[in-house]
Amino acid sequence: MRTLSKLFLVGALGVFLAVQWNAPSFDPESLRGARVFVTGASTGIGEQTAYHYARLGAQLVITARREHVLHKVSEHCQVLGAQQARYLVLDMAEPQDAERAVGLAADLLGGLDVVVLNHIGSSPFSMWDGDMPHLRWLMQVNFLSYVQMAKAALPLLEPSGGSLVVVSSLLAKMSSPFVAPYSSTKFALNGFFGTLQQELAMKNSNVSISIATLGLIDTDNAMEKVRDIVTIPAYPASEAALALLKVGASRQAETYYPQHLHLLALVRDWAPSVRDWVMRSSYNYTP
Repeated sequence: MRTLSKLFLVGALGVFLAVQWNAPSFDPESLRGARVFVTGASTGIGEQTAYHYARLGAQLVITARREHVLHKVSEHCQVLGAQQARYLVLDMAEPQDAERAVGLAADLLGGLDVVVLNHIGSSPFSMWDGDMPHLRWLMQVNFLSYVQMAKAALPLLEPSGGSLVVVSSLLAKMSSPFVAPYSSTKFALNGFFGTLQQELAMKNSNVSISIATLGLIDTDNAMEKVRDIVTIPAYPASEAALALLKVGASRQAETYYPQHLHLLALVRDWAPSVRDWVMRSSYNYTP
């Protein structure tokens, strides 16, 4: 059994290296003038994603809940080189806002080429206390609104052969302490959009769906929650955002940031006791 495990690890490493070596190339010019809609773009990964598209000369519509922050981000996008940068003040906890968001963005841009679904609701970083109202609210923000927006986006992306980028997490693949509500929404995202990828391929759709699996990112919100609790490193939001841009532009089904998370996901089921020990030992926790 030990020999088989070693062979599998070697094979998994080989698959990982082959995938990285054969990854489609990214052409920055392909995004010049592209009509791009980014959600959750007032701070963190969404904000940095908007800036990357702006530098490449895209046309942008961004959305979040806080108008004064969106206004500053859209102005900076124009300074960076966006052909246009506009914003919508919407709350994805409200089903009616999620229903109309994509249509409003398409109206402002005259169509859509790229939709980046990135927004998340705030959730406590603690052991689950049985709070069902919060879980239902978070499911609307982190999952159901994504489905609502995908439903609206797919027919609009079809004529242009557009891309839908879904921001997910390693916590959609490996269970971890203190994040039960958040992790459940990300598992739901992966299940739904992974199925949708298969169905679009079977229908020969022109639309690509890319799922971005991210590790711990150094956003202010994340760092405030995990400080002095989590011992694993956090990675730059700007680099995570660039990974989102590249996976959508190259129309890959999935990407990982940082890349070594892909290898971790490949071997997760072959040593579950070791996997769980490593996961729990990444936290400073005293009962």
